[in-house]
Amino acid sequence: MISRSLIADRTGVLFILLSLFWGTSFVAIEAGLAYFPPLVFAGIRYAIAGAILLIYAVYISTRWLPQTPKEWLSVSVSGVLIVGAYHGLLYLGELYVSGAIAAVIVSLTPVLTVLLASVMLPAERLTPIQLGGVLLGLIGVVVIINPDPGMVFDASTIGIVLIFFGALSWAIGSVLIKPLDTTLPLLALISWAMLIGAASLFVGAAIRGEAVTAIEWSQTAIISLTYLTVISGVIAFFIYFELHDRVGATQINLVSYLEPVVAIGMSWLLLGSVIDSTVVVGFTAVFAGFALVKYEFISEITTQLARNSIDSL
Repeated sequence: MISRSLIADRTGVLFILLSLFWGTSFVAIEAGLAYFPPLVFAGIRYAIAGAILLIYAVYISTRWLPQTPKEWLSVSVSGVLIVGAYHGLLYLGELYVSGAIAAVIVSLTPVLTVLLASVMLPAERLTPIQLGGVLLGLIGVVVIINPDPGMVFDASTIGIVLIFFGALSWAIGSVLIKPLDTTLPLLALISWAMLIGAASLFVGAAIRGEAVTAIEWSQTAIISLTYLTVISGVIAFFIYFELHDRVGATQINLVSYLEPVVAIGMSWLLLGSVIDSTVVVGFTAVFAGFALVKYEFISEITTQLARNSIDSL
């Protein structure tokens, strides 16, 4: 009884830490974009983080290099769509909106993933309740955008649309790699995905005409890059690996709904950014949509927690 309680407590602490490290990353990106070209910024972050994780993978494992076309396809899809396209669009979007709003939009990712999986994978059809959750989540994004026919090309709208397509890219990548499931260790897969994603970001930067020489190396720039690379990158992913072993990939999606709360709080504390009531209503709709999409999972977790509480008495 006691050992199970201690394990549960430690898992909860890890969830909070991961939410904190990933939630604050949106604010760190916002701060760093004043000094870095966006795609160069993202590319440097993931090139360094990917290299560190790959070196560690080589050190602890005899299986760190993709060996089959299927494994290379898996890391390539993850790298181009989940790391490259997602972060490229996120960083570009945060040129126009705050990190707090970006985190709220990104929280729609699990809902989009379920929707796309139902379309692309015949075995994962949506129930009527789940379909209602998807629609509610999409309505939440529309509420956040708060479209005005006279301001279709408003800067904030452009930013939100860019980040939405970034979340969509992550969702597409997540669905595409499901049939590409391999025996390549998760640490190695993520390491290679980061490096391939970084390469795609540098290609995008070159197409946009971004240059490393445009970086303004200030104290804030160094702190932002270091935090994103080491804390939100390397350390956060070590926590992710631990949680993945403990609770599985599906449960980790719950972190997506703590990240906006962290981002909103830190954005207000560090940058003085305040979101309006419309964003709060929109996020509530997105969260409610997620609850409907994952109602079976949430019910299972709630039952399990109740049983653990009774067992610990």
